[in-house]
Amino acid sequence: MTVETLQLSDEELASVISARENARVEFKESLGGSAGDRIREAICAFANDLPGSGLPGIVVVGLKDDGASAGFTVTDEVLRTLTDMRSDGNIVPPPTLLAERRRYEGSEIAVLTVLPSDSPPVSYKGRIHVRAGPRRGIATAQEERILNERRRHGNRPFDISPVPCTAPDSLHRRRFEDEYLPNAVDRELLASNERSFPERLAAAKMIASVDDPRATIFGLLVLGVRPRDFIPGAYVQFLRIAGHELSDRIIDESVIDGTIADILSGVDVKLRLHNARHIDLVTGDLERSIETYPVAALQQLVRNAVMHRTYEGTNAPVRVTWFDDRIEIQNPGGPFGIVTAENFGRPGMTDYRNPNLAGAMKILGFVQRFGAGIPTARGLLKQAGHPEMEFTTEPTHLLATVRVAPEPLKSSQ
Repeated sequence: MTVETLQLSDEELASVISARENARVEFKESLGGSAGDRIREAICAFANDLPGSGLPGIVVVGLKDDGASAGFTVTDEVLRTLTDMRSDGNIVPPPTLLAERRRYEGSEIAVLTVLPSDSPPVSYKGRIHVRAGPRRGIATAQEERILNERRRHGNRPFDISPVPCTAPDSLHRRRFEDEYLPNAVDRELLASNERSFPERLAAAKMIASVDDPRATIFGLLVLGVRPRDFIPGAYVQFLRIAGHELSDRIIDESVIDGTIADILSGVDVKLRLHNARHIDLVTGDLERSIETYPVAALQQLVRNAVMHRTYEGTNAPVRVTWFDDRIEIQNPGGPFGIVTAENFGRPGMTDYRNPNLAGAMKILGFVQRFGAGIPTARGLLKQAGHPEMEFTTEPTHLLATVRVAPEPLKSSQ
């Protein structure tokens, strides 16, 4: 099932509602009070699909528990709020869902349809929510194992594929326990967690399962002792060129590797090092120091490239090439899923080749909100006076070009 097939017919929707709340359906009268949190918990539980039905879960906003209309008005803002629950970074990995305005027995309702995840367990604010029959709550250790096994045998994303000749000692245990888990798991749950180290690794998808302790691609990228021993393209190549062409003199050439946190932190250092500051004496009454590029925009683009690149079937790195007049950021892997060359960069058009890596980058603090990287970079560059970003999309790679801002003209006296 895909997002295109999530929409229920009027007859199917009426049948779902008439069955009242059950393992696949939840009603909410509005978005007020704690309803937003409860809806996110339901999204998480439906995405985990503990019973293994393979069927979507449905949240209906605008109905009372008995199915009667709550007199709710479904505005565009309501639909945006529901859709944004997927991408606000609290549910990881981000689920597939569809928010619609529908009518039922003459009243408006909002219908949120959630597809079961192919990469469970899914968590909300560090807690794995599940639903079986009328019960919705936090997953037990046994329920986590069920979800882990389902992921292992399902049509999983490449980023959680196990890597031959690896084991838990291929991963940094201290980083996992001291840095990753405290940010990934609710503190109260973490303090009461009696699971073994392999069980915690499996629940976090760092290894395939307790019975199959091979490290996953995701685990190596996030916690690997030597990730490039197993994923040759897991690095960023940085070039600073004095000129406008690749054949011009190279003044800095670096290979930045390690874990995802190591790579992104290393790239940040390079961006700041080469981002010259100059004094603006033209555009205002007071002189001010400004940077050649807004670093935050460049960070968004690099992180977007690392998140969305393909790690399968290529040894190519992400490349950041800094010329005198522009910066080029290239990643191996063209548009993916619902994103095409035609709609690339359009607001709301986001898909995840590496959904678990995306979740980890949120947990580690490198992403604040899913799907916001390119719009944020565009806004920062526009504010700083740079030309519109340029994108070249090919089936096997994507190139983002950021050009230097033109110098302001000195006003006549």
